[in-house]
Amino acid sequence: MAYLILWCKGILMGAADIVPGVSGGTLALLLGIYERLINAIRSVDQQALMLLLRGRVVAAWQHIDGTFLLCLFSGILMSVFALANAVSWMLEQQPVLLWALFNGLILSALPHLCARVPWNLRRLLLAGIGIGLAIAISQIRPMTLEPALWMFFVAGAIAICAMILPGISGSFILLLLGMYAPVLLAVTDFQLVTLLVFMAGCIVGLLSFSRFLSWLLARCHDATLALLIGVVIGALLRIWPWQLDGRLLTPTAYQQLVGSADIGWALVCAFAGVLCMQLMLRLERFSPKGNEC
Repeated sequence: MAYLILWCKGILMGAADIVPGVSGGTLALLLGIYERLINAIRSVDQQALMLLLRGRVVAAWQHIDGTFLLCLFSGILMSVFALANAVSWMLEQQPVLLWALFNGLILSALPHLCARVPWNLRRLLLAGIGIGLAIAISQIRPMTLEPALWMFFVAGAIAICAMILPGISGSFILLLLGMYAPVLLAVTDFQLVTLLVFMAGCIVGLLSFSRFLSWLLARCHDATLALLIGVVIGALLRIWPWQLDGRLLTPTAYQQLVGSADIGWALVCAFAGVLCMQLMLRLERFSPKGNEC
């Protein structure tokens, strides 16, 4: 059961990472696996390599929390490859319903996440800084370009940092860099060389940035969590369901410009997101704690 729960969480994170404006790190934080994920990634280090070279495969696997990473990343990868076409279609044809679904997911878990922080004035200020940071990033306009192969490596290294930062979408960073469409095309067309270069960039960025996040959480846990919660809240602006060309609209104004606001279906999708998140949070009670999985 614990492995299945982790795999399902990976699927949710993968689906979130595909959508510009939603972060897999947000889902990891809301689902209660963020710190374990960062520490597991950080553990892929020289000590793990030395254990492997000495033939101590089991010790190396335990050192990096390998079963946890395998369950989670298998879910993420399956989700990315299985849902890329569906998410692309939803972004083009039904963006209101897609954004509503993720609003339901995030808003449903925010009270649970906020309850984990002993709030004081300093942490409230840090949350406010996080909100401002997320809003500022969401206002940046995307670039367009024709990428060379090496740019996929750089884009992977930068975007993966955002993917593990709650509230800052790796897909949105790719969009700002003008690399979202090329990367999505590489996934849907399975351009192996391009994907390998992109994944190499992701690995380099992930191993580097996870060490910094782990250090930060170890020394300033509650303050860091407060800042991350602020970023998650601020990022909700980016996924408001009724938006057009970067402008946030009321459902009525959206309907006047587009023809339909899909309010009823948006509420259904938001409720589906709430149910999905609450199901995952309740299943967590049956999952072993710590590193037992």
